[in-house]
Amino acid sequence: MPHALDTGNTAWLMGSTAMVLLMTPGLAFFYGGMVKTKHVLVMLKMSFVCLAIVTLLWVAIGYSLAFGTDVGGWGLIGSPADWFMHDVGMTSLHGSIPTVVFSCFQMAFAIITVALISGSIAGRATMRGWLWFVVAWTLFVYVPMAHWVFDPSGWVTAHLGALDFAGGLPVELNSGAAGLAVAIVVRKRRDFERETIRPHNLPLVVVGLALLWFGWFGFNAGSALQDGGTAPMAFLNTQLAACGAMVGWPLIEKWRLGHVEMLGVASAAVAGMVAITPACGEVSPLGALTIGFVAGVVCAFAINLKYRMRYDDTLDVVGVHGWGGIVGVLAIGLFATAQMSGKRGLFYGGGVGLLWRQAVAVVACGAFSFGMTWLIAKAVEKTVGFRAAEDYEDVPGEQEEQAYDDETIAEIRRRLVEAQVPVSAGTVSVAARAGSGSGSGSGSGDSELLAEIRLVLERREQEK
Repeated sequence: MPHALDTGNTAWLMGSTAMVLLMTPGLAFFYGGMVKTKHVLVMLKMSFVCLAIVTLLWVAIGYSLAFGTDVGGWGLIGSPADWFMHDVGMTSLHGSIPTVVFSCFQMAFAIITVALISGSIAGRATMRGWLWFVVAWTLFVYVPMAHWVFDPSGWVTAHLGALDFAGGLPVELNSGAAGLAVAIVVRKRRDFERETIRPHNLPLVVVGLALLWFGWFGFNAGSALQDGGTAPMAFLNTQLAACGAMVGWPLIEKWRLGHVEMLGVASAAVAGMVAITPACGEVSPLGALTIGFVAGVVCAFAINLKYRMRYDDTLDVVGVHGWGGIVGVLAIGLFATAQMSGKRGLFYGGGVGLLWRQAVAVVACGAFSFGMTWLIAKAVEKTVGFRAAEDYEDVPGEQEEQAYDDETIAEIRRRLVEAQVPVSAGTVSVAARAGSGSGSGSGSGDSELLAEIRLVLERREQEK
């Protein structure tokens, strides 16, 4: 029986699409605030370029390969017959919503997924290499995995029988495994094990988090493709998981560091929403809260694995999205309820049948993503070059473009250097600096002040 257009579902999905699209600028701000000053604009560009490139690829061939008629019945890839969506008209429907709206919704997923990977190589990749990587990775990694999971005929859904409500496998685990592969190929920073990157603008990180959090409701609840049914529960579960993680992660941080940092709180919220993404339409509110808490604890430990395993995951894409995705996908096998998904997890009397399917999906999708990404990144590195010159870690280099107007400060520093003002204050006493109004005391005080100003500017230059 053919479906009829449902205006309520259509309106909800259009709103959800806009929310998910907003997540990519949010990610740009989130990442941009976490890097050094000199790299903030490059991080913004790496996210925003995905909006343009992936959109074009998706309309040209990506949607057809991901959601076209399955080729061979194996659930591996769709038919390219609908390239440029030439057979999709104004009256074409996907269920009860227009096909073009569904396509745009899925396109937003593809955009944010590849943009996530940029955090693993922040500050050490060329834009030229990144552009080629985005094209190849979208077509050869994301599109096939989207077909496996999101299309009803995909092998993960139809053949394996694993559950993934909103993209824990093709988005979260995929970006985490890919981030690990590309971080290995692009290689570590010189000072990776000696210096931790200090966020240059934490308020910008929080603004990015706010946009991501807002968009995540469309990401998860919108995946119901309707404004009723599981959508309201997915909406609530998203909030609960984020808050659960914001309890779990800070507890670990307090135990390990003795204090809680705002960056940790922001990362915790993301970790919770990452973990609930595959499970938001499969578990109860109590399950969502538990998943969020566990994800916060696991990811708080996972972000430090890079120092033991010696891979430079700059902004913890592997630790948050990779490990958070694993927690969420496996948690379905434990917490799934028949009321939500029609299947029962281990804790609800379903045995291990669903759990082992979820585990197979994690291993298969993770291995595919890592292997293919490594090959693509290697090819990019060998052809157009992927790793930026090492001196780019100290100066903007070929990516030179300043996010802040530092001309006045730079001019002051230049004049102090030309005047040969010492970097550190001399042996003039505090009393002499204060002076009693005499020319000698005043001059010594001025020298001390200028020396301290130059010292501050030198430190600022190093921290950038």
